[in-house]
Amino acid sequence: MIKLKKIVSILSNIEDVLCFMFCMFLFLIGLYSIIDSYLVYEHANDDSLLKYKPGYSEESNDQEIIGNMVAWLTVDKTNIDYPVMQGENNEEYLNKDPYGEYSLSGSIFLDSRNKPDFSDTYSLIYGHHMEGDHMFGSLHSFLKEKYFKKHKHGTLIVGNTIYNLKIFAVMNAKATESEIFDSTEVRQSKVLSYIKTNSKYYNKKIDIQLTDRIIALSTCKYPDSVYRVVVFAKLDNPHQIEKSN
Repeated sequence: MIKLKKIVSILSNIEDVLCFMFCMFLFLIGLYSIIDSYLVYEHANDDSLLKYKPGYSEESNDQEIIGNMVAWLTVDKTNIDYPVMQGENNEEYLNKDPYGEYSLSGSIFLDSRNKPDFSDTYSLIYGHHMEGDHMFGSLHSFLKEKYFKKHKHGTLIVGNTIYNLKIFAVMNAKATESEIFDSTEVRQSKVLSYIKTNSKYYNKKIDIQLTDRIIALSTCKYPDSVYRVVVFAKLDNPHQIEKSN
């Protein structure tokens, strides 16, 4: 009887230890998730990149990001103010920051099929949907009519040239829509017709011609989904950056 009690006591102690270890394991997983999420958020919120923005400061005129930066994208009154990278394929910058380091927030990047000087009539730019409206997180807000009407402008800096952006449309689209995501193989007339027909909001006041250069900003609508939110803008009024003396 005494031996049985000892065995029960030992088993009970083992059970307590295992329970404690399991709880600690869950705690460490939770802690890791919190720290990881914080680091991802901080990485996406890293405004130190702004020192590389052409014309942003006297120092920025002489600095270049290590990597494949082809432009700088800014959408007024949003957190979108980032370098645009371009890799050899469209997977390269999904989880790599502009410095070339691993990052879950990735980079804003131009479709690898597009010309890096944005001379194509249609260019596609991708970015992750991050919390706090970082990276391309604010694109979802364009699906609200008031937001769409209030956020009409931005800039795209390519080399020493600044293009004014005129935002004219937003839509929900599947990543399989060839008119949007295989545009280098689709006629511009078909692309523009698709945008006009399928956009949730379309600003008819902005005149769009077949020869105009258009950019599309795309982000995921939901995690692990084929649905995308795409915002369209016209490149307008190219002018040179004024260099600081």
